Amino acid sequence: MKLFYHLGRYMLLLVTILRRPQNAKIYRQKIIVEMDNLGLESLGIVTIISVFMGAVVTIQTAFNTDHPLLPIYAVGFATRQSIILEFSPTIISLILAGKVGSRIASEIGTMRVTEQIDALEVMGINSAGYLILPKVLASMIINPMLVIISIFLGVFGGWLASAFTGVIPLSHYIYGILFEFSQFDIFYALIKTVVFAFLITSISGYFGFYTRGGALEVGHSSTKAVVFSSIYIIIFNLILTQILLV
Repeated sequence: MKLFYHLGRYMLLLVTILRRPQNAKIYRQKIIVEMDNLGLESLGIVTIISVFMGAVVTIQTAFNTDHPLLPIYAVGFATRQSIILEFSPTIISLILAGKVGSRIASEIGTMRVTEQIDALEVMGINSAGYLILPKVLASMIINPMLVIISIFLGVFGGWLASAFTGVIPLSHYIYGILFEFSQFDIFYALIKTVVFAFLITSISGYFGFYTRGGALEVGHSSTKAVVFSSIYIIIFNLILTQILLV
């Protein structure tokens, strides 16, 4: 029964969050700030992981597809498809669920246990919308940009691996990257990223907003935010793949 209780309370929170803002100007300013806090500050880890993962995928693909009937450029093709369809939108979102989700839950949870949220509600402010909505919108805007950067860096990492290890000639790798490229693959990756961004921020905001107790409970809320965000990312990854690709 707890599942239905939390699901119902989560849906009610979404209704509260999506109410029309009382002061749109303040919300616009907060969205810009949150884009910096939640998105741009994650650029470093996204860059490092994308470059090295692209290199690893290229090397592993090259060593596991060593067959005379398989064209060499298939390594580049497989690398591109792996990065665009799964690695960048899904794995990067899981990493952001850990980094961004825990930050959102702990920030809002701390405001709850220190009665700052109660003070906002006493002043007649829609505290849920004021605290969570800018984070949701900021992530839905900035996360697709991070994924586009991740895709480019992942492919570039594969190029670096080809250049420095010689597992595949560069000309074949580049040909494989360009072979039968479909713009829909990028569209698919961005759709998943937007949905995942919404899940990460709204679920993390939910656990933070309903935190009760003290510092220990804030830590528990942060952990739950990461765990449940990751679970729902995996579930919706399957659902969106079934809807968009099948």
